[in-house]
Amino acid sequence: MVVLHYTAMQNAEAAIETLCNPGNEVSAHYLIARDGTLVQMVEERARAWHAGAGRWAGCEDINSRSIGIELDNNGLSPFSAPLMDALEELLGAILQRWSIPAHHVIAHSDLAPLRKIDPGARFDWRRLALAGLSIWPEQGDDLPLTESLDALGYDTAEFGSEACLKAFRLRFAPARSGSQMEADRRDAASLAARFAVDRRQANG
Repeated sequence: MVVLHYTAMQNAEAAIETLCNPGNEVSAHYLIARDGTLVQMVEERARAWHAGAGRWAGCEDINSRSIGIELDNNGLSPFSAPLMDALEELLGAILQRWSIPAHHVIAHSDLAPLRKIDPGARFDWRRLALAGLSIWPEQGDDLPLTESLDALGYDTAEFGSEACLKAFRLRFAPARSGSQMEADRRDAASLAARFAVDRRQANG
């Protein structure tokens, strides 16, 4: 799978310094700067320490089974056009190289909804979906939310349905808040019907 993050730092140079310092015990395979510059820091076949504790589609050791991409953004600003252009190009190549389906491109917040929010509400997931590099909901049936979230890969048993709904909304409907509503259930059901996670594939 591929996990997207934001750096939450002042600039790309500061993020690279942090990611390349062994004492920090954090790393990523790639970083994309706001001007579109792409920096590879870890070989794709090697493990990078980008995901931390979390679960997705039954997988706990995310670092061993994913490629981490850090995006130069503070979490509050729009993601720059050059950055998004470079991300689309990189993602397309990675998905093709490793035969990764679009629904295995996830947010850091998806796998760790109790402690992470990146890449955040300003990230344009719909743009990636239109390019075939991620997924986006359509209008589905009004089905139980927990079942749909679990089918997508969220772990409601581990993190709770409320935290997983918050992560789902952060990615697909950041303007929504409060208790679950019909729109949440229909969005989740539409995605689950098309992209239910094969948990065996998610571990690759």
